[in-house]
Parts: sequence; C-alpha cells; structure tokens
Amino acid sequence: MASLSFTHVKFKNPVADFARTRPKTGLACSNRVGFRVFASETQKEPDLSVTVNGLHMPNPFVIGSGPPGTNYTVMKRAFDEGWGAVIAKTVSLDAAKVINVTPRYARLRAGVNGSTKGQIIGWQNIELISDRPLETMLKEFKQLKEEYPDRILIASIMEEYNKAAWEELIDRVEQTGVDAFEINFSCPHGMPERKMGAAVGQDCALLEEVCGWINAKATIPVWAKMTPNITDITEPARISLRSGCEGVAAINTIMSVMGINLDSLRPEPCVEGYSTPGGYSSKAVHPIALAKVMNIAKMMKAEFGDKDYSLSGIGGVETGGDAAEFILLGANSVQVCTGVMMHGYGLVKKLCDELKDFMRKHNFSSIEDFRGASLPYFTTHTDLVKRQQEAIKQRKAIKKGLQSDKDWTGDGFVKETESMVSN
Repeated sequence: MASLSFTHVKFKNPVADFARTRPKTGLACSNRVGFRVFASETQKEPDLSVTVNGLHMPNPFVIGSGPPGTNYTVMKRAFDEGWGAVIAKTVSLDAAKVINVTPRYARLRAGVNGSTKGQIIGWQNIELISDRPLETMLKEFKQLKEEYPDRILIASIMEEYNKAAWEELIDRVEQTGVDAFEINFSCPHGMPERKMGAAVGQDCALLEEVCGWINAKATIPVWAKMTPNITDITEPARISLRSGCEGVAAINTIMSVMGINLDSLRPEPCVEGYSTPGGYSSKAVHPIALAKVMNIAKMMKAEFGDKDYSLSGIGGVETGGDAAEFILLGANSVQVCTGVMMHGYGLVKKLCDELKDFMRKHNFSSIEDFRGASLPYFTTHTDLVKRQQEAIKQRKAIKKGLQSDKDWTGDGFVKETESMVSN
C-alpha cells in the first residue's frame, strides 16, 4: 500500500488542440489508476492540461452543472474566462414540467447562524433542472460547439424511468455535437415520484437498468454523477462503470434543511412561509466530498485498475488547494458550481494560479505527476493501531539504548551513552 511506483499515461502534446480525439467506443485501455509520483530535474512551468476519456482540456477545472451553465451567454463566458470544460445545466425532454420558485437559495455563515458578517461556508438550493425548452438548449449547445470547436462541452441529462424517452433525449442532444454526457443520477430534490435524479442513483437495480439503456445508445463518453445521500457510494459507482459508463462524478449536493428563522419560526429558504429540504454545497461539504471521492477512487483502483475510467471530484472547491486535494485522491478533473455563483467566472484564474503554485512547491510538472499520490495512505483503523503500536515499540527500543555490555563500541561511545540518558 505504501508504494508509489505506479505507471501513468503520457500525451505528446498536451497543450495543443484541446479537442475531442476519440469516440466512446474503442477507448484505449491503460493503467489509469496506477499513479506514479516523481519530480522533474529542472523547474518548468507546470502544465495543467489533462486528457479525460479522450477529451483534451487546458486545465482540470470544469464548470459543474447548475446555474453557471444555464444558457449560451454564461457558458460562453466560462469558455472565454478559461475554464477547462463546461457542463451545462441538466436538461430533459419536457421542460414544461419544471417549475422553479423564488427564493430558492439559502446561505450558512460561520459564526452565529443568520449573521450577515460571517464567511459563507454553506449554500442550500431547492432549484430544479433547466426550465428552458429543450429545443432552445439544443440550439445553444450547437452554437457553442460551432464557436468553440476545440473546447469541451458536456451535456447533463436526466429523464423519467422510460427507455424510449432516454433514447430520444440522447439522440437529440448528441446531434448538437456535445463532447460527452453527465447523467444526473443524483439531484436530491424535485420530481422523485417520476423516478428522476437521486431516485435512480439510490436504487442500484434501477440504476443498472437505466445505465444499460443509456450506454447502448450513447456514442460519446458517459459520466454518472453520484449522490452522497446513500450509505455506500461505491455501490452505485461500481454499477455505473460495470454498466458501460466511462467515468463517475462525485458528489452532488447533500440533502439538508438549512435552518429555521428564529424570528419568524419559518424554515429557510422561505417560499410563501414554507420550504422543502434541498441540496447543500459550498466549503462545508468539502471534507465529506473528499471522503466519498477517496472511497470511489480506492474501489476503482482495486476493481477497475486496468481500464481507462475517469473520476471527477466535486464539492466545496474555492481554492487551488481544494482542487489539489481531489487530484491527490485520484480525480482527473475538478468541478466547481457554487464557487462560481459566489465568486464569478474569473475564479478559474485564481484556481489555476494556486494549483500551479502547489505544483511548483513539490516540483510537479503535470497533473499526472501527483494524481492519486495520497490514496495509498488511507487504511483501516485496525491497521492504524498496528502501525502505531509498532512505532511505539521501535521508539522504546531506541530509548532503551544498548541491550548488553557487549554492544558498546569505541567509535559510537558518546552517542551510545546519550541513548541511555533519561533527561
């Protein structure tokens, strides 16, 4: 477990033509999850470019599905600012069934709950998927791919438990030229009665069936987006990969109640005096997301180590260091949604600069140099106990010094004396 002598794939020209280079079928298999860490001999400008399931990105930072990818204008802005890829807000066949309310967000600040001065650490939304007509979104996807042919546009899709509906949605979206799909198996609120979102992601039998439909139809890479609102997140991740998906993304938001207004006694966000549980995101979920991603990465390494599967980390990313943590656990890319809503599309420049600073500090020249490097250092509590007992035993042996008079040596006499002094 402690060895880092793993292999990884190298690409000859990672900074040129960040375009889709191969279709879903026929993906080259490599020892993707075997990570090898090394430092270059001479300090070079760190290269942030990544290739994920054949998709070249100038950096690993991806706009997560949500408001930052809700229409042509904002997605164009994301590309212009330099984001590595954009995942559009989730679409379905019938947008007329999607009705949003306002207000639909609530924030949690550090310090006294409700204080307007504390740092925002939590964000809740009760927002649904795109309420814009599918034809409008498809037109904008096509326009974006015509204007930015070398940039990666990923469509997030979600449908009811209906094979024909899934097949129609996949076919119509693919015709726009998008580069990949992210399947929303994880939205924690809205329309569960239609077997959409987390209603599928929490039911592995249902998930396996729907993944089968999707992967039989899709001809571009498919990522399955995981819900954290489940006992063991590796189960749906495993099912998704076994059912043909090229990658998984984790995590979507955590089901939550943001709080109660202690003046009005009503829950937040408050809509006509009422509310409903929603999805929790932002900085406060980052440690939870890291744990989920770590568990998925370990499962992928153990069970799919010889396949070219990918992992996209999501949850509370606002700094380059946040992103580095996901990559150190094995993530190929890092998604940001709430962070963009709070800090704007220009955040990507800060993320890139800070990630490069981290790479310079450790003399890493590429993302692959350190991807997964921290994963081997996670073990069981039982193993931690054994390791600590052994370490204590070794320290005590050193403290005791010489075991017998025959062990004294002339050359090391002073140090041997010191090893037996108690103060």
